[in-house]
Amino acid sequence: MLTVEGLDVAYGDFQVLWEAAMRVGEGEIVCLLGPNGAGKSTLMNTISGLLQPASGRITFLDQRIDGLPSHRTVAEGIAHVLERRRLFPFLTVLDNVLLGAHNPRARPHRAAMLARVEALFPVVRERRSQLAHTLSGGEQQMVAIARGLMARPRLLMIDEPFLGLGPRVVRQIGEIIRRIRDEEGIAVVFIEQNVELALRLADRGYIFESGRTILDGTSAELLQSAEVKRIFLGDVAL
Repeated sequence: MLTVEGLDVAYGDFQVLWEAAMRVGEGEIVCLLGPNGAGKSTLMNTISGLLQPASGRITFLDQRIDGLPSHRTVAEGIAHVLERRRLFPFLTVLDNVLLGAHNPRARPHRAAMLARVEALFPVVRERRSQLAHTLSGGEQQMVAIARGLMARPRLLMIDEPFLGLGPRVVRQIGEIIRRIRDEEGIAVVFIEQNVELALRLADRGYIFESGRTILDGTSAELLQSAEVKRIFLGDVAL
């Protein structure tokens, strides 16, 4: 479904990614792992068109998308939930969610998608008229993911969906991510700092260090990897 090859990305003269690579198959859940500053968010931002690559190739559903602006990548079927939710704080929950269906591909299906989103996220239905900034952190994260789903994506990218959330909410969102894949048939890519949490949820993972893809494999393989232990745990066994 998605292939990234040899991707170089820079902020002005400061290069962040060197020949980054990854792939996502139909219906997969894939996690991106690595220390802070490893380039994970930069990779997502480049796939979604918020950043332009210096070189490399991004292919989605057999079409080149590297260099497309973000509104075009959404129309192609990629939705991106940014780190820290980025809701409009003084709009209602419903208005925030409906903004996800703004692109022409999704707009005719807005009512049907809203019904599906409300089935996945009861908080959207229960808090329709509530201002977004009055929600808890976990509720805001659910609204942000719901807004992404309103775009009718084939691939949903979520930047740190569990950031700052308690264990109960983390479990809820993890279950929702599985349902998005199993019930909606949407592939999911997410960034996470907690290695074991991420690999228990994902089918496969990619490890980034200093802007490079240094390791990838199935979750079972990465959970046993000495290199993963070195990067994240200082050789302490998982």
